[in-house]
Order: sequence, then structure tokens, then C-alpha cells
Amino acid sequence: MTNNWFECKVKYVKVDESGKEKKVSEPYLVDAVSFTEAEARIHTELEKMIHGDFILTNISKSNISELFPNENGDRWFKAKTSFVNLDEESGKEKKSNNYMLVEANNVKEAYEFLTEGLSDMLVPFEIPSVTESPILDVFPFFKDDVNEEIPANLKPMSEFESATSDFE
Repeated sequence: MTNNWFECKVKYVKVDESGKEKKVSEPYLVDAVSFTEAEARIHTELEKMIHGDFILTNISKSNISELFPNENGDRWFKAKTSFVNLDEESGKEKKSNNYMLVEANNVKEAYEFLTEGLSDMLVPFEIPSVTESPILDVFPFFKDDVNEEIPANLKPMSEFESATSDFE
């Protein structure tokens, strides 16, 4: 399944460490199938995190192709990766660039974590750049976490299957 990442910019009033209110604009990354779903998902996720009102000011399709989360990391880094492919017809090498998001504590750690994560690739690759990303948080889509409650009139398949096995 291919991920469709959308960058969502959100404006709200944040209270800093000194208790002072400050207007901020922060980018988040959301996995969604459409702009509409990205808007709905960012609202659902941020309502849990932001106290008070916030405004979604922009949604754009992201060029991120893959995520490398790391529970020990505290920031996201955007890495440009170049894969070398052989053009069958001309016999020449062709580079294709991809952008990946890596969670780490610094650029060196992000580079090492990404290199380790790509080590099983069969095609040669290079990592020409790793830079700190402004992305504050990432909200991937999980099949087990649909982000909405199951209506009362519906039952999980496991309950249905166990009920029907009683009749066999």
C-alpha cells in the first residue's frame, strides 16, 4: 500500500515556557487518501493535542516517499536519497531521487539510521543531503486504528465468527 502524505500547516496561539502567548504556524504530516481526509484527520489528531482554537491554513501534497520513525529521536529530518537504476534500453545508469523522513536527534544520527534502514536494498543508493525538517509530528494511518468509533449497530468480525461457530 502506498502512502499519500499531506503537509498540513496549522495556526494557533501557543503558551511558551514563560507563560506568554504567541501565535505560531506549525507543519504536520498526515497520511490520507485525499485532501478532504487529510483535513479531517489533522483536526481529529490536533484536537487531542492543542487546547483552544486552531486554523488549518494550508494542505499540500508532500514529496515524502517513506518514513523511518525512531522512538529515541526527538525531531524529523528530511533526507534526499538517490537510487541508481540501469536503463535497459540505453544501458546507462539513471538516478531517481526520493525524499524520506527520518526521526533522530541530529543530522549524523539521521544519516546513520537511514543508512541502516536502507541497508537491505538491492539497488545502489546515495544520501546526498539530510536536513532538519520543520515537521513537528507525523500521523500515519494504521489499519487497526481507524480514528473513529465503531457504530453500536456493528460488531467486530471476531464476535460474529465466534457466534456462528456455536451453531456448527
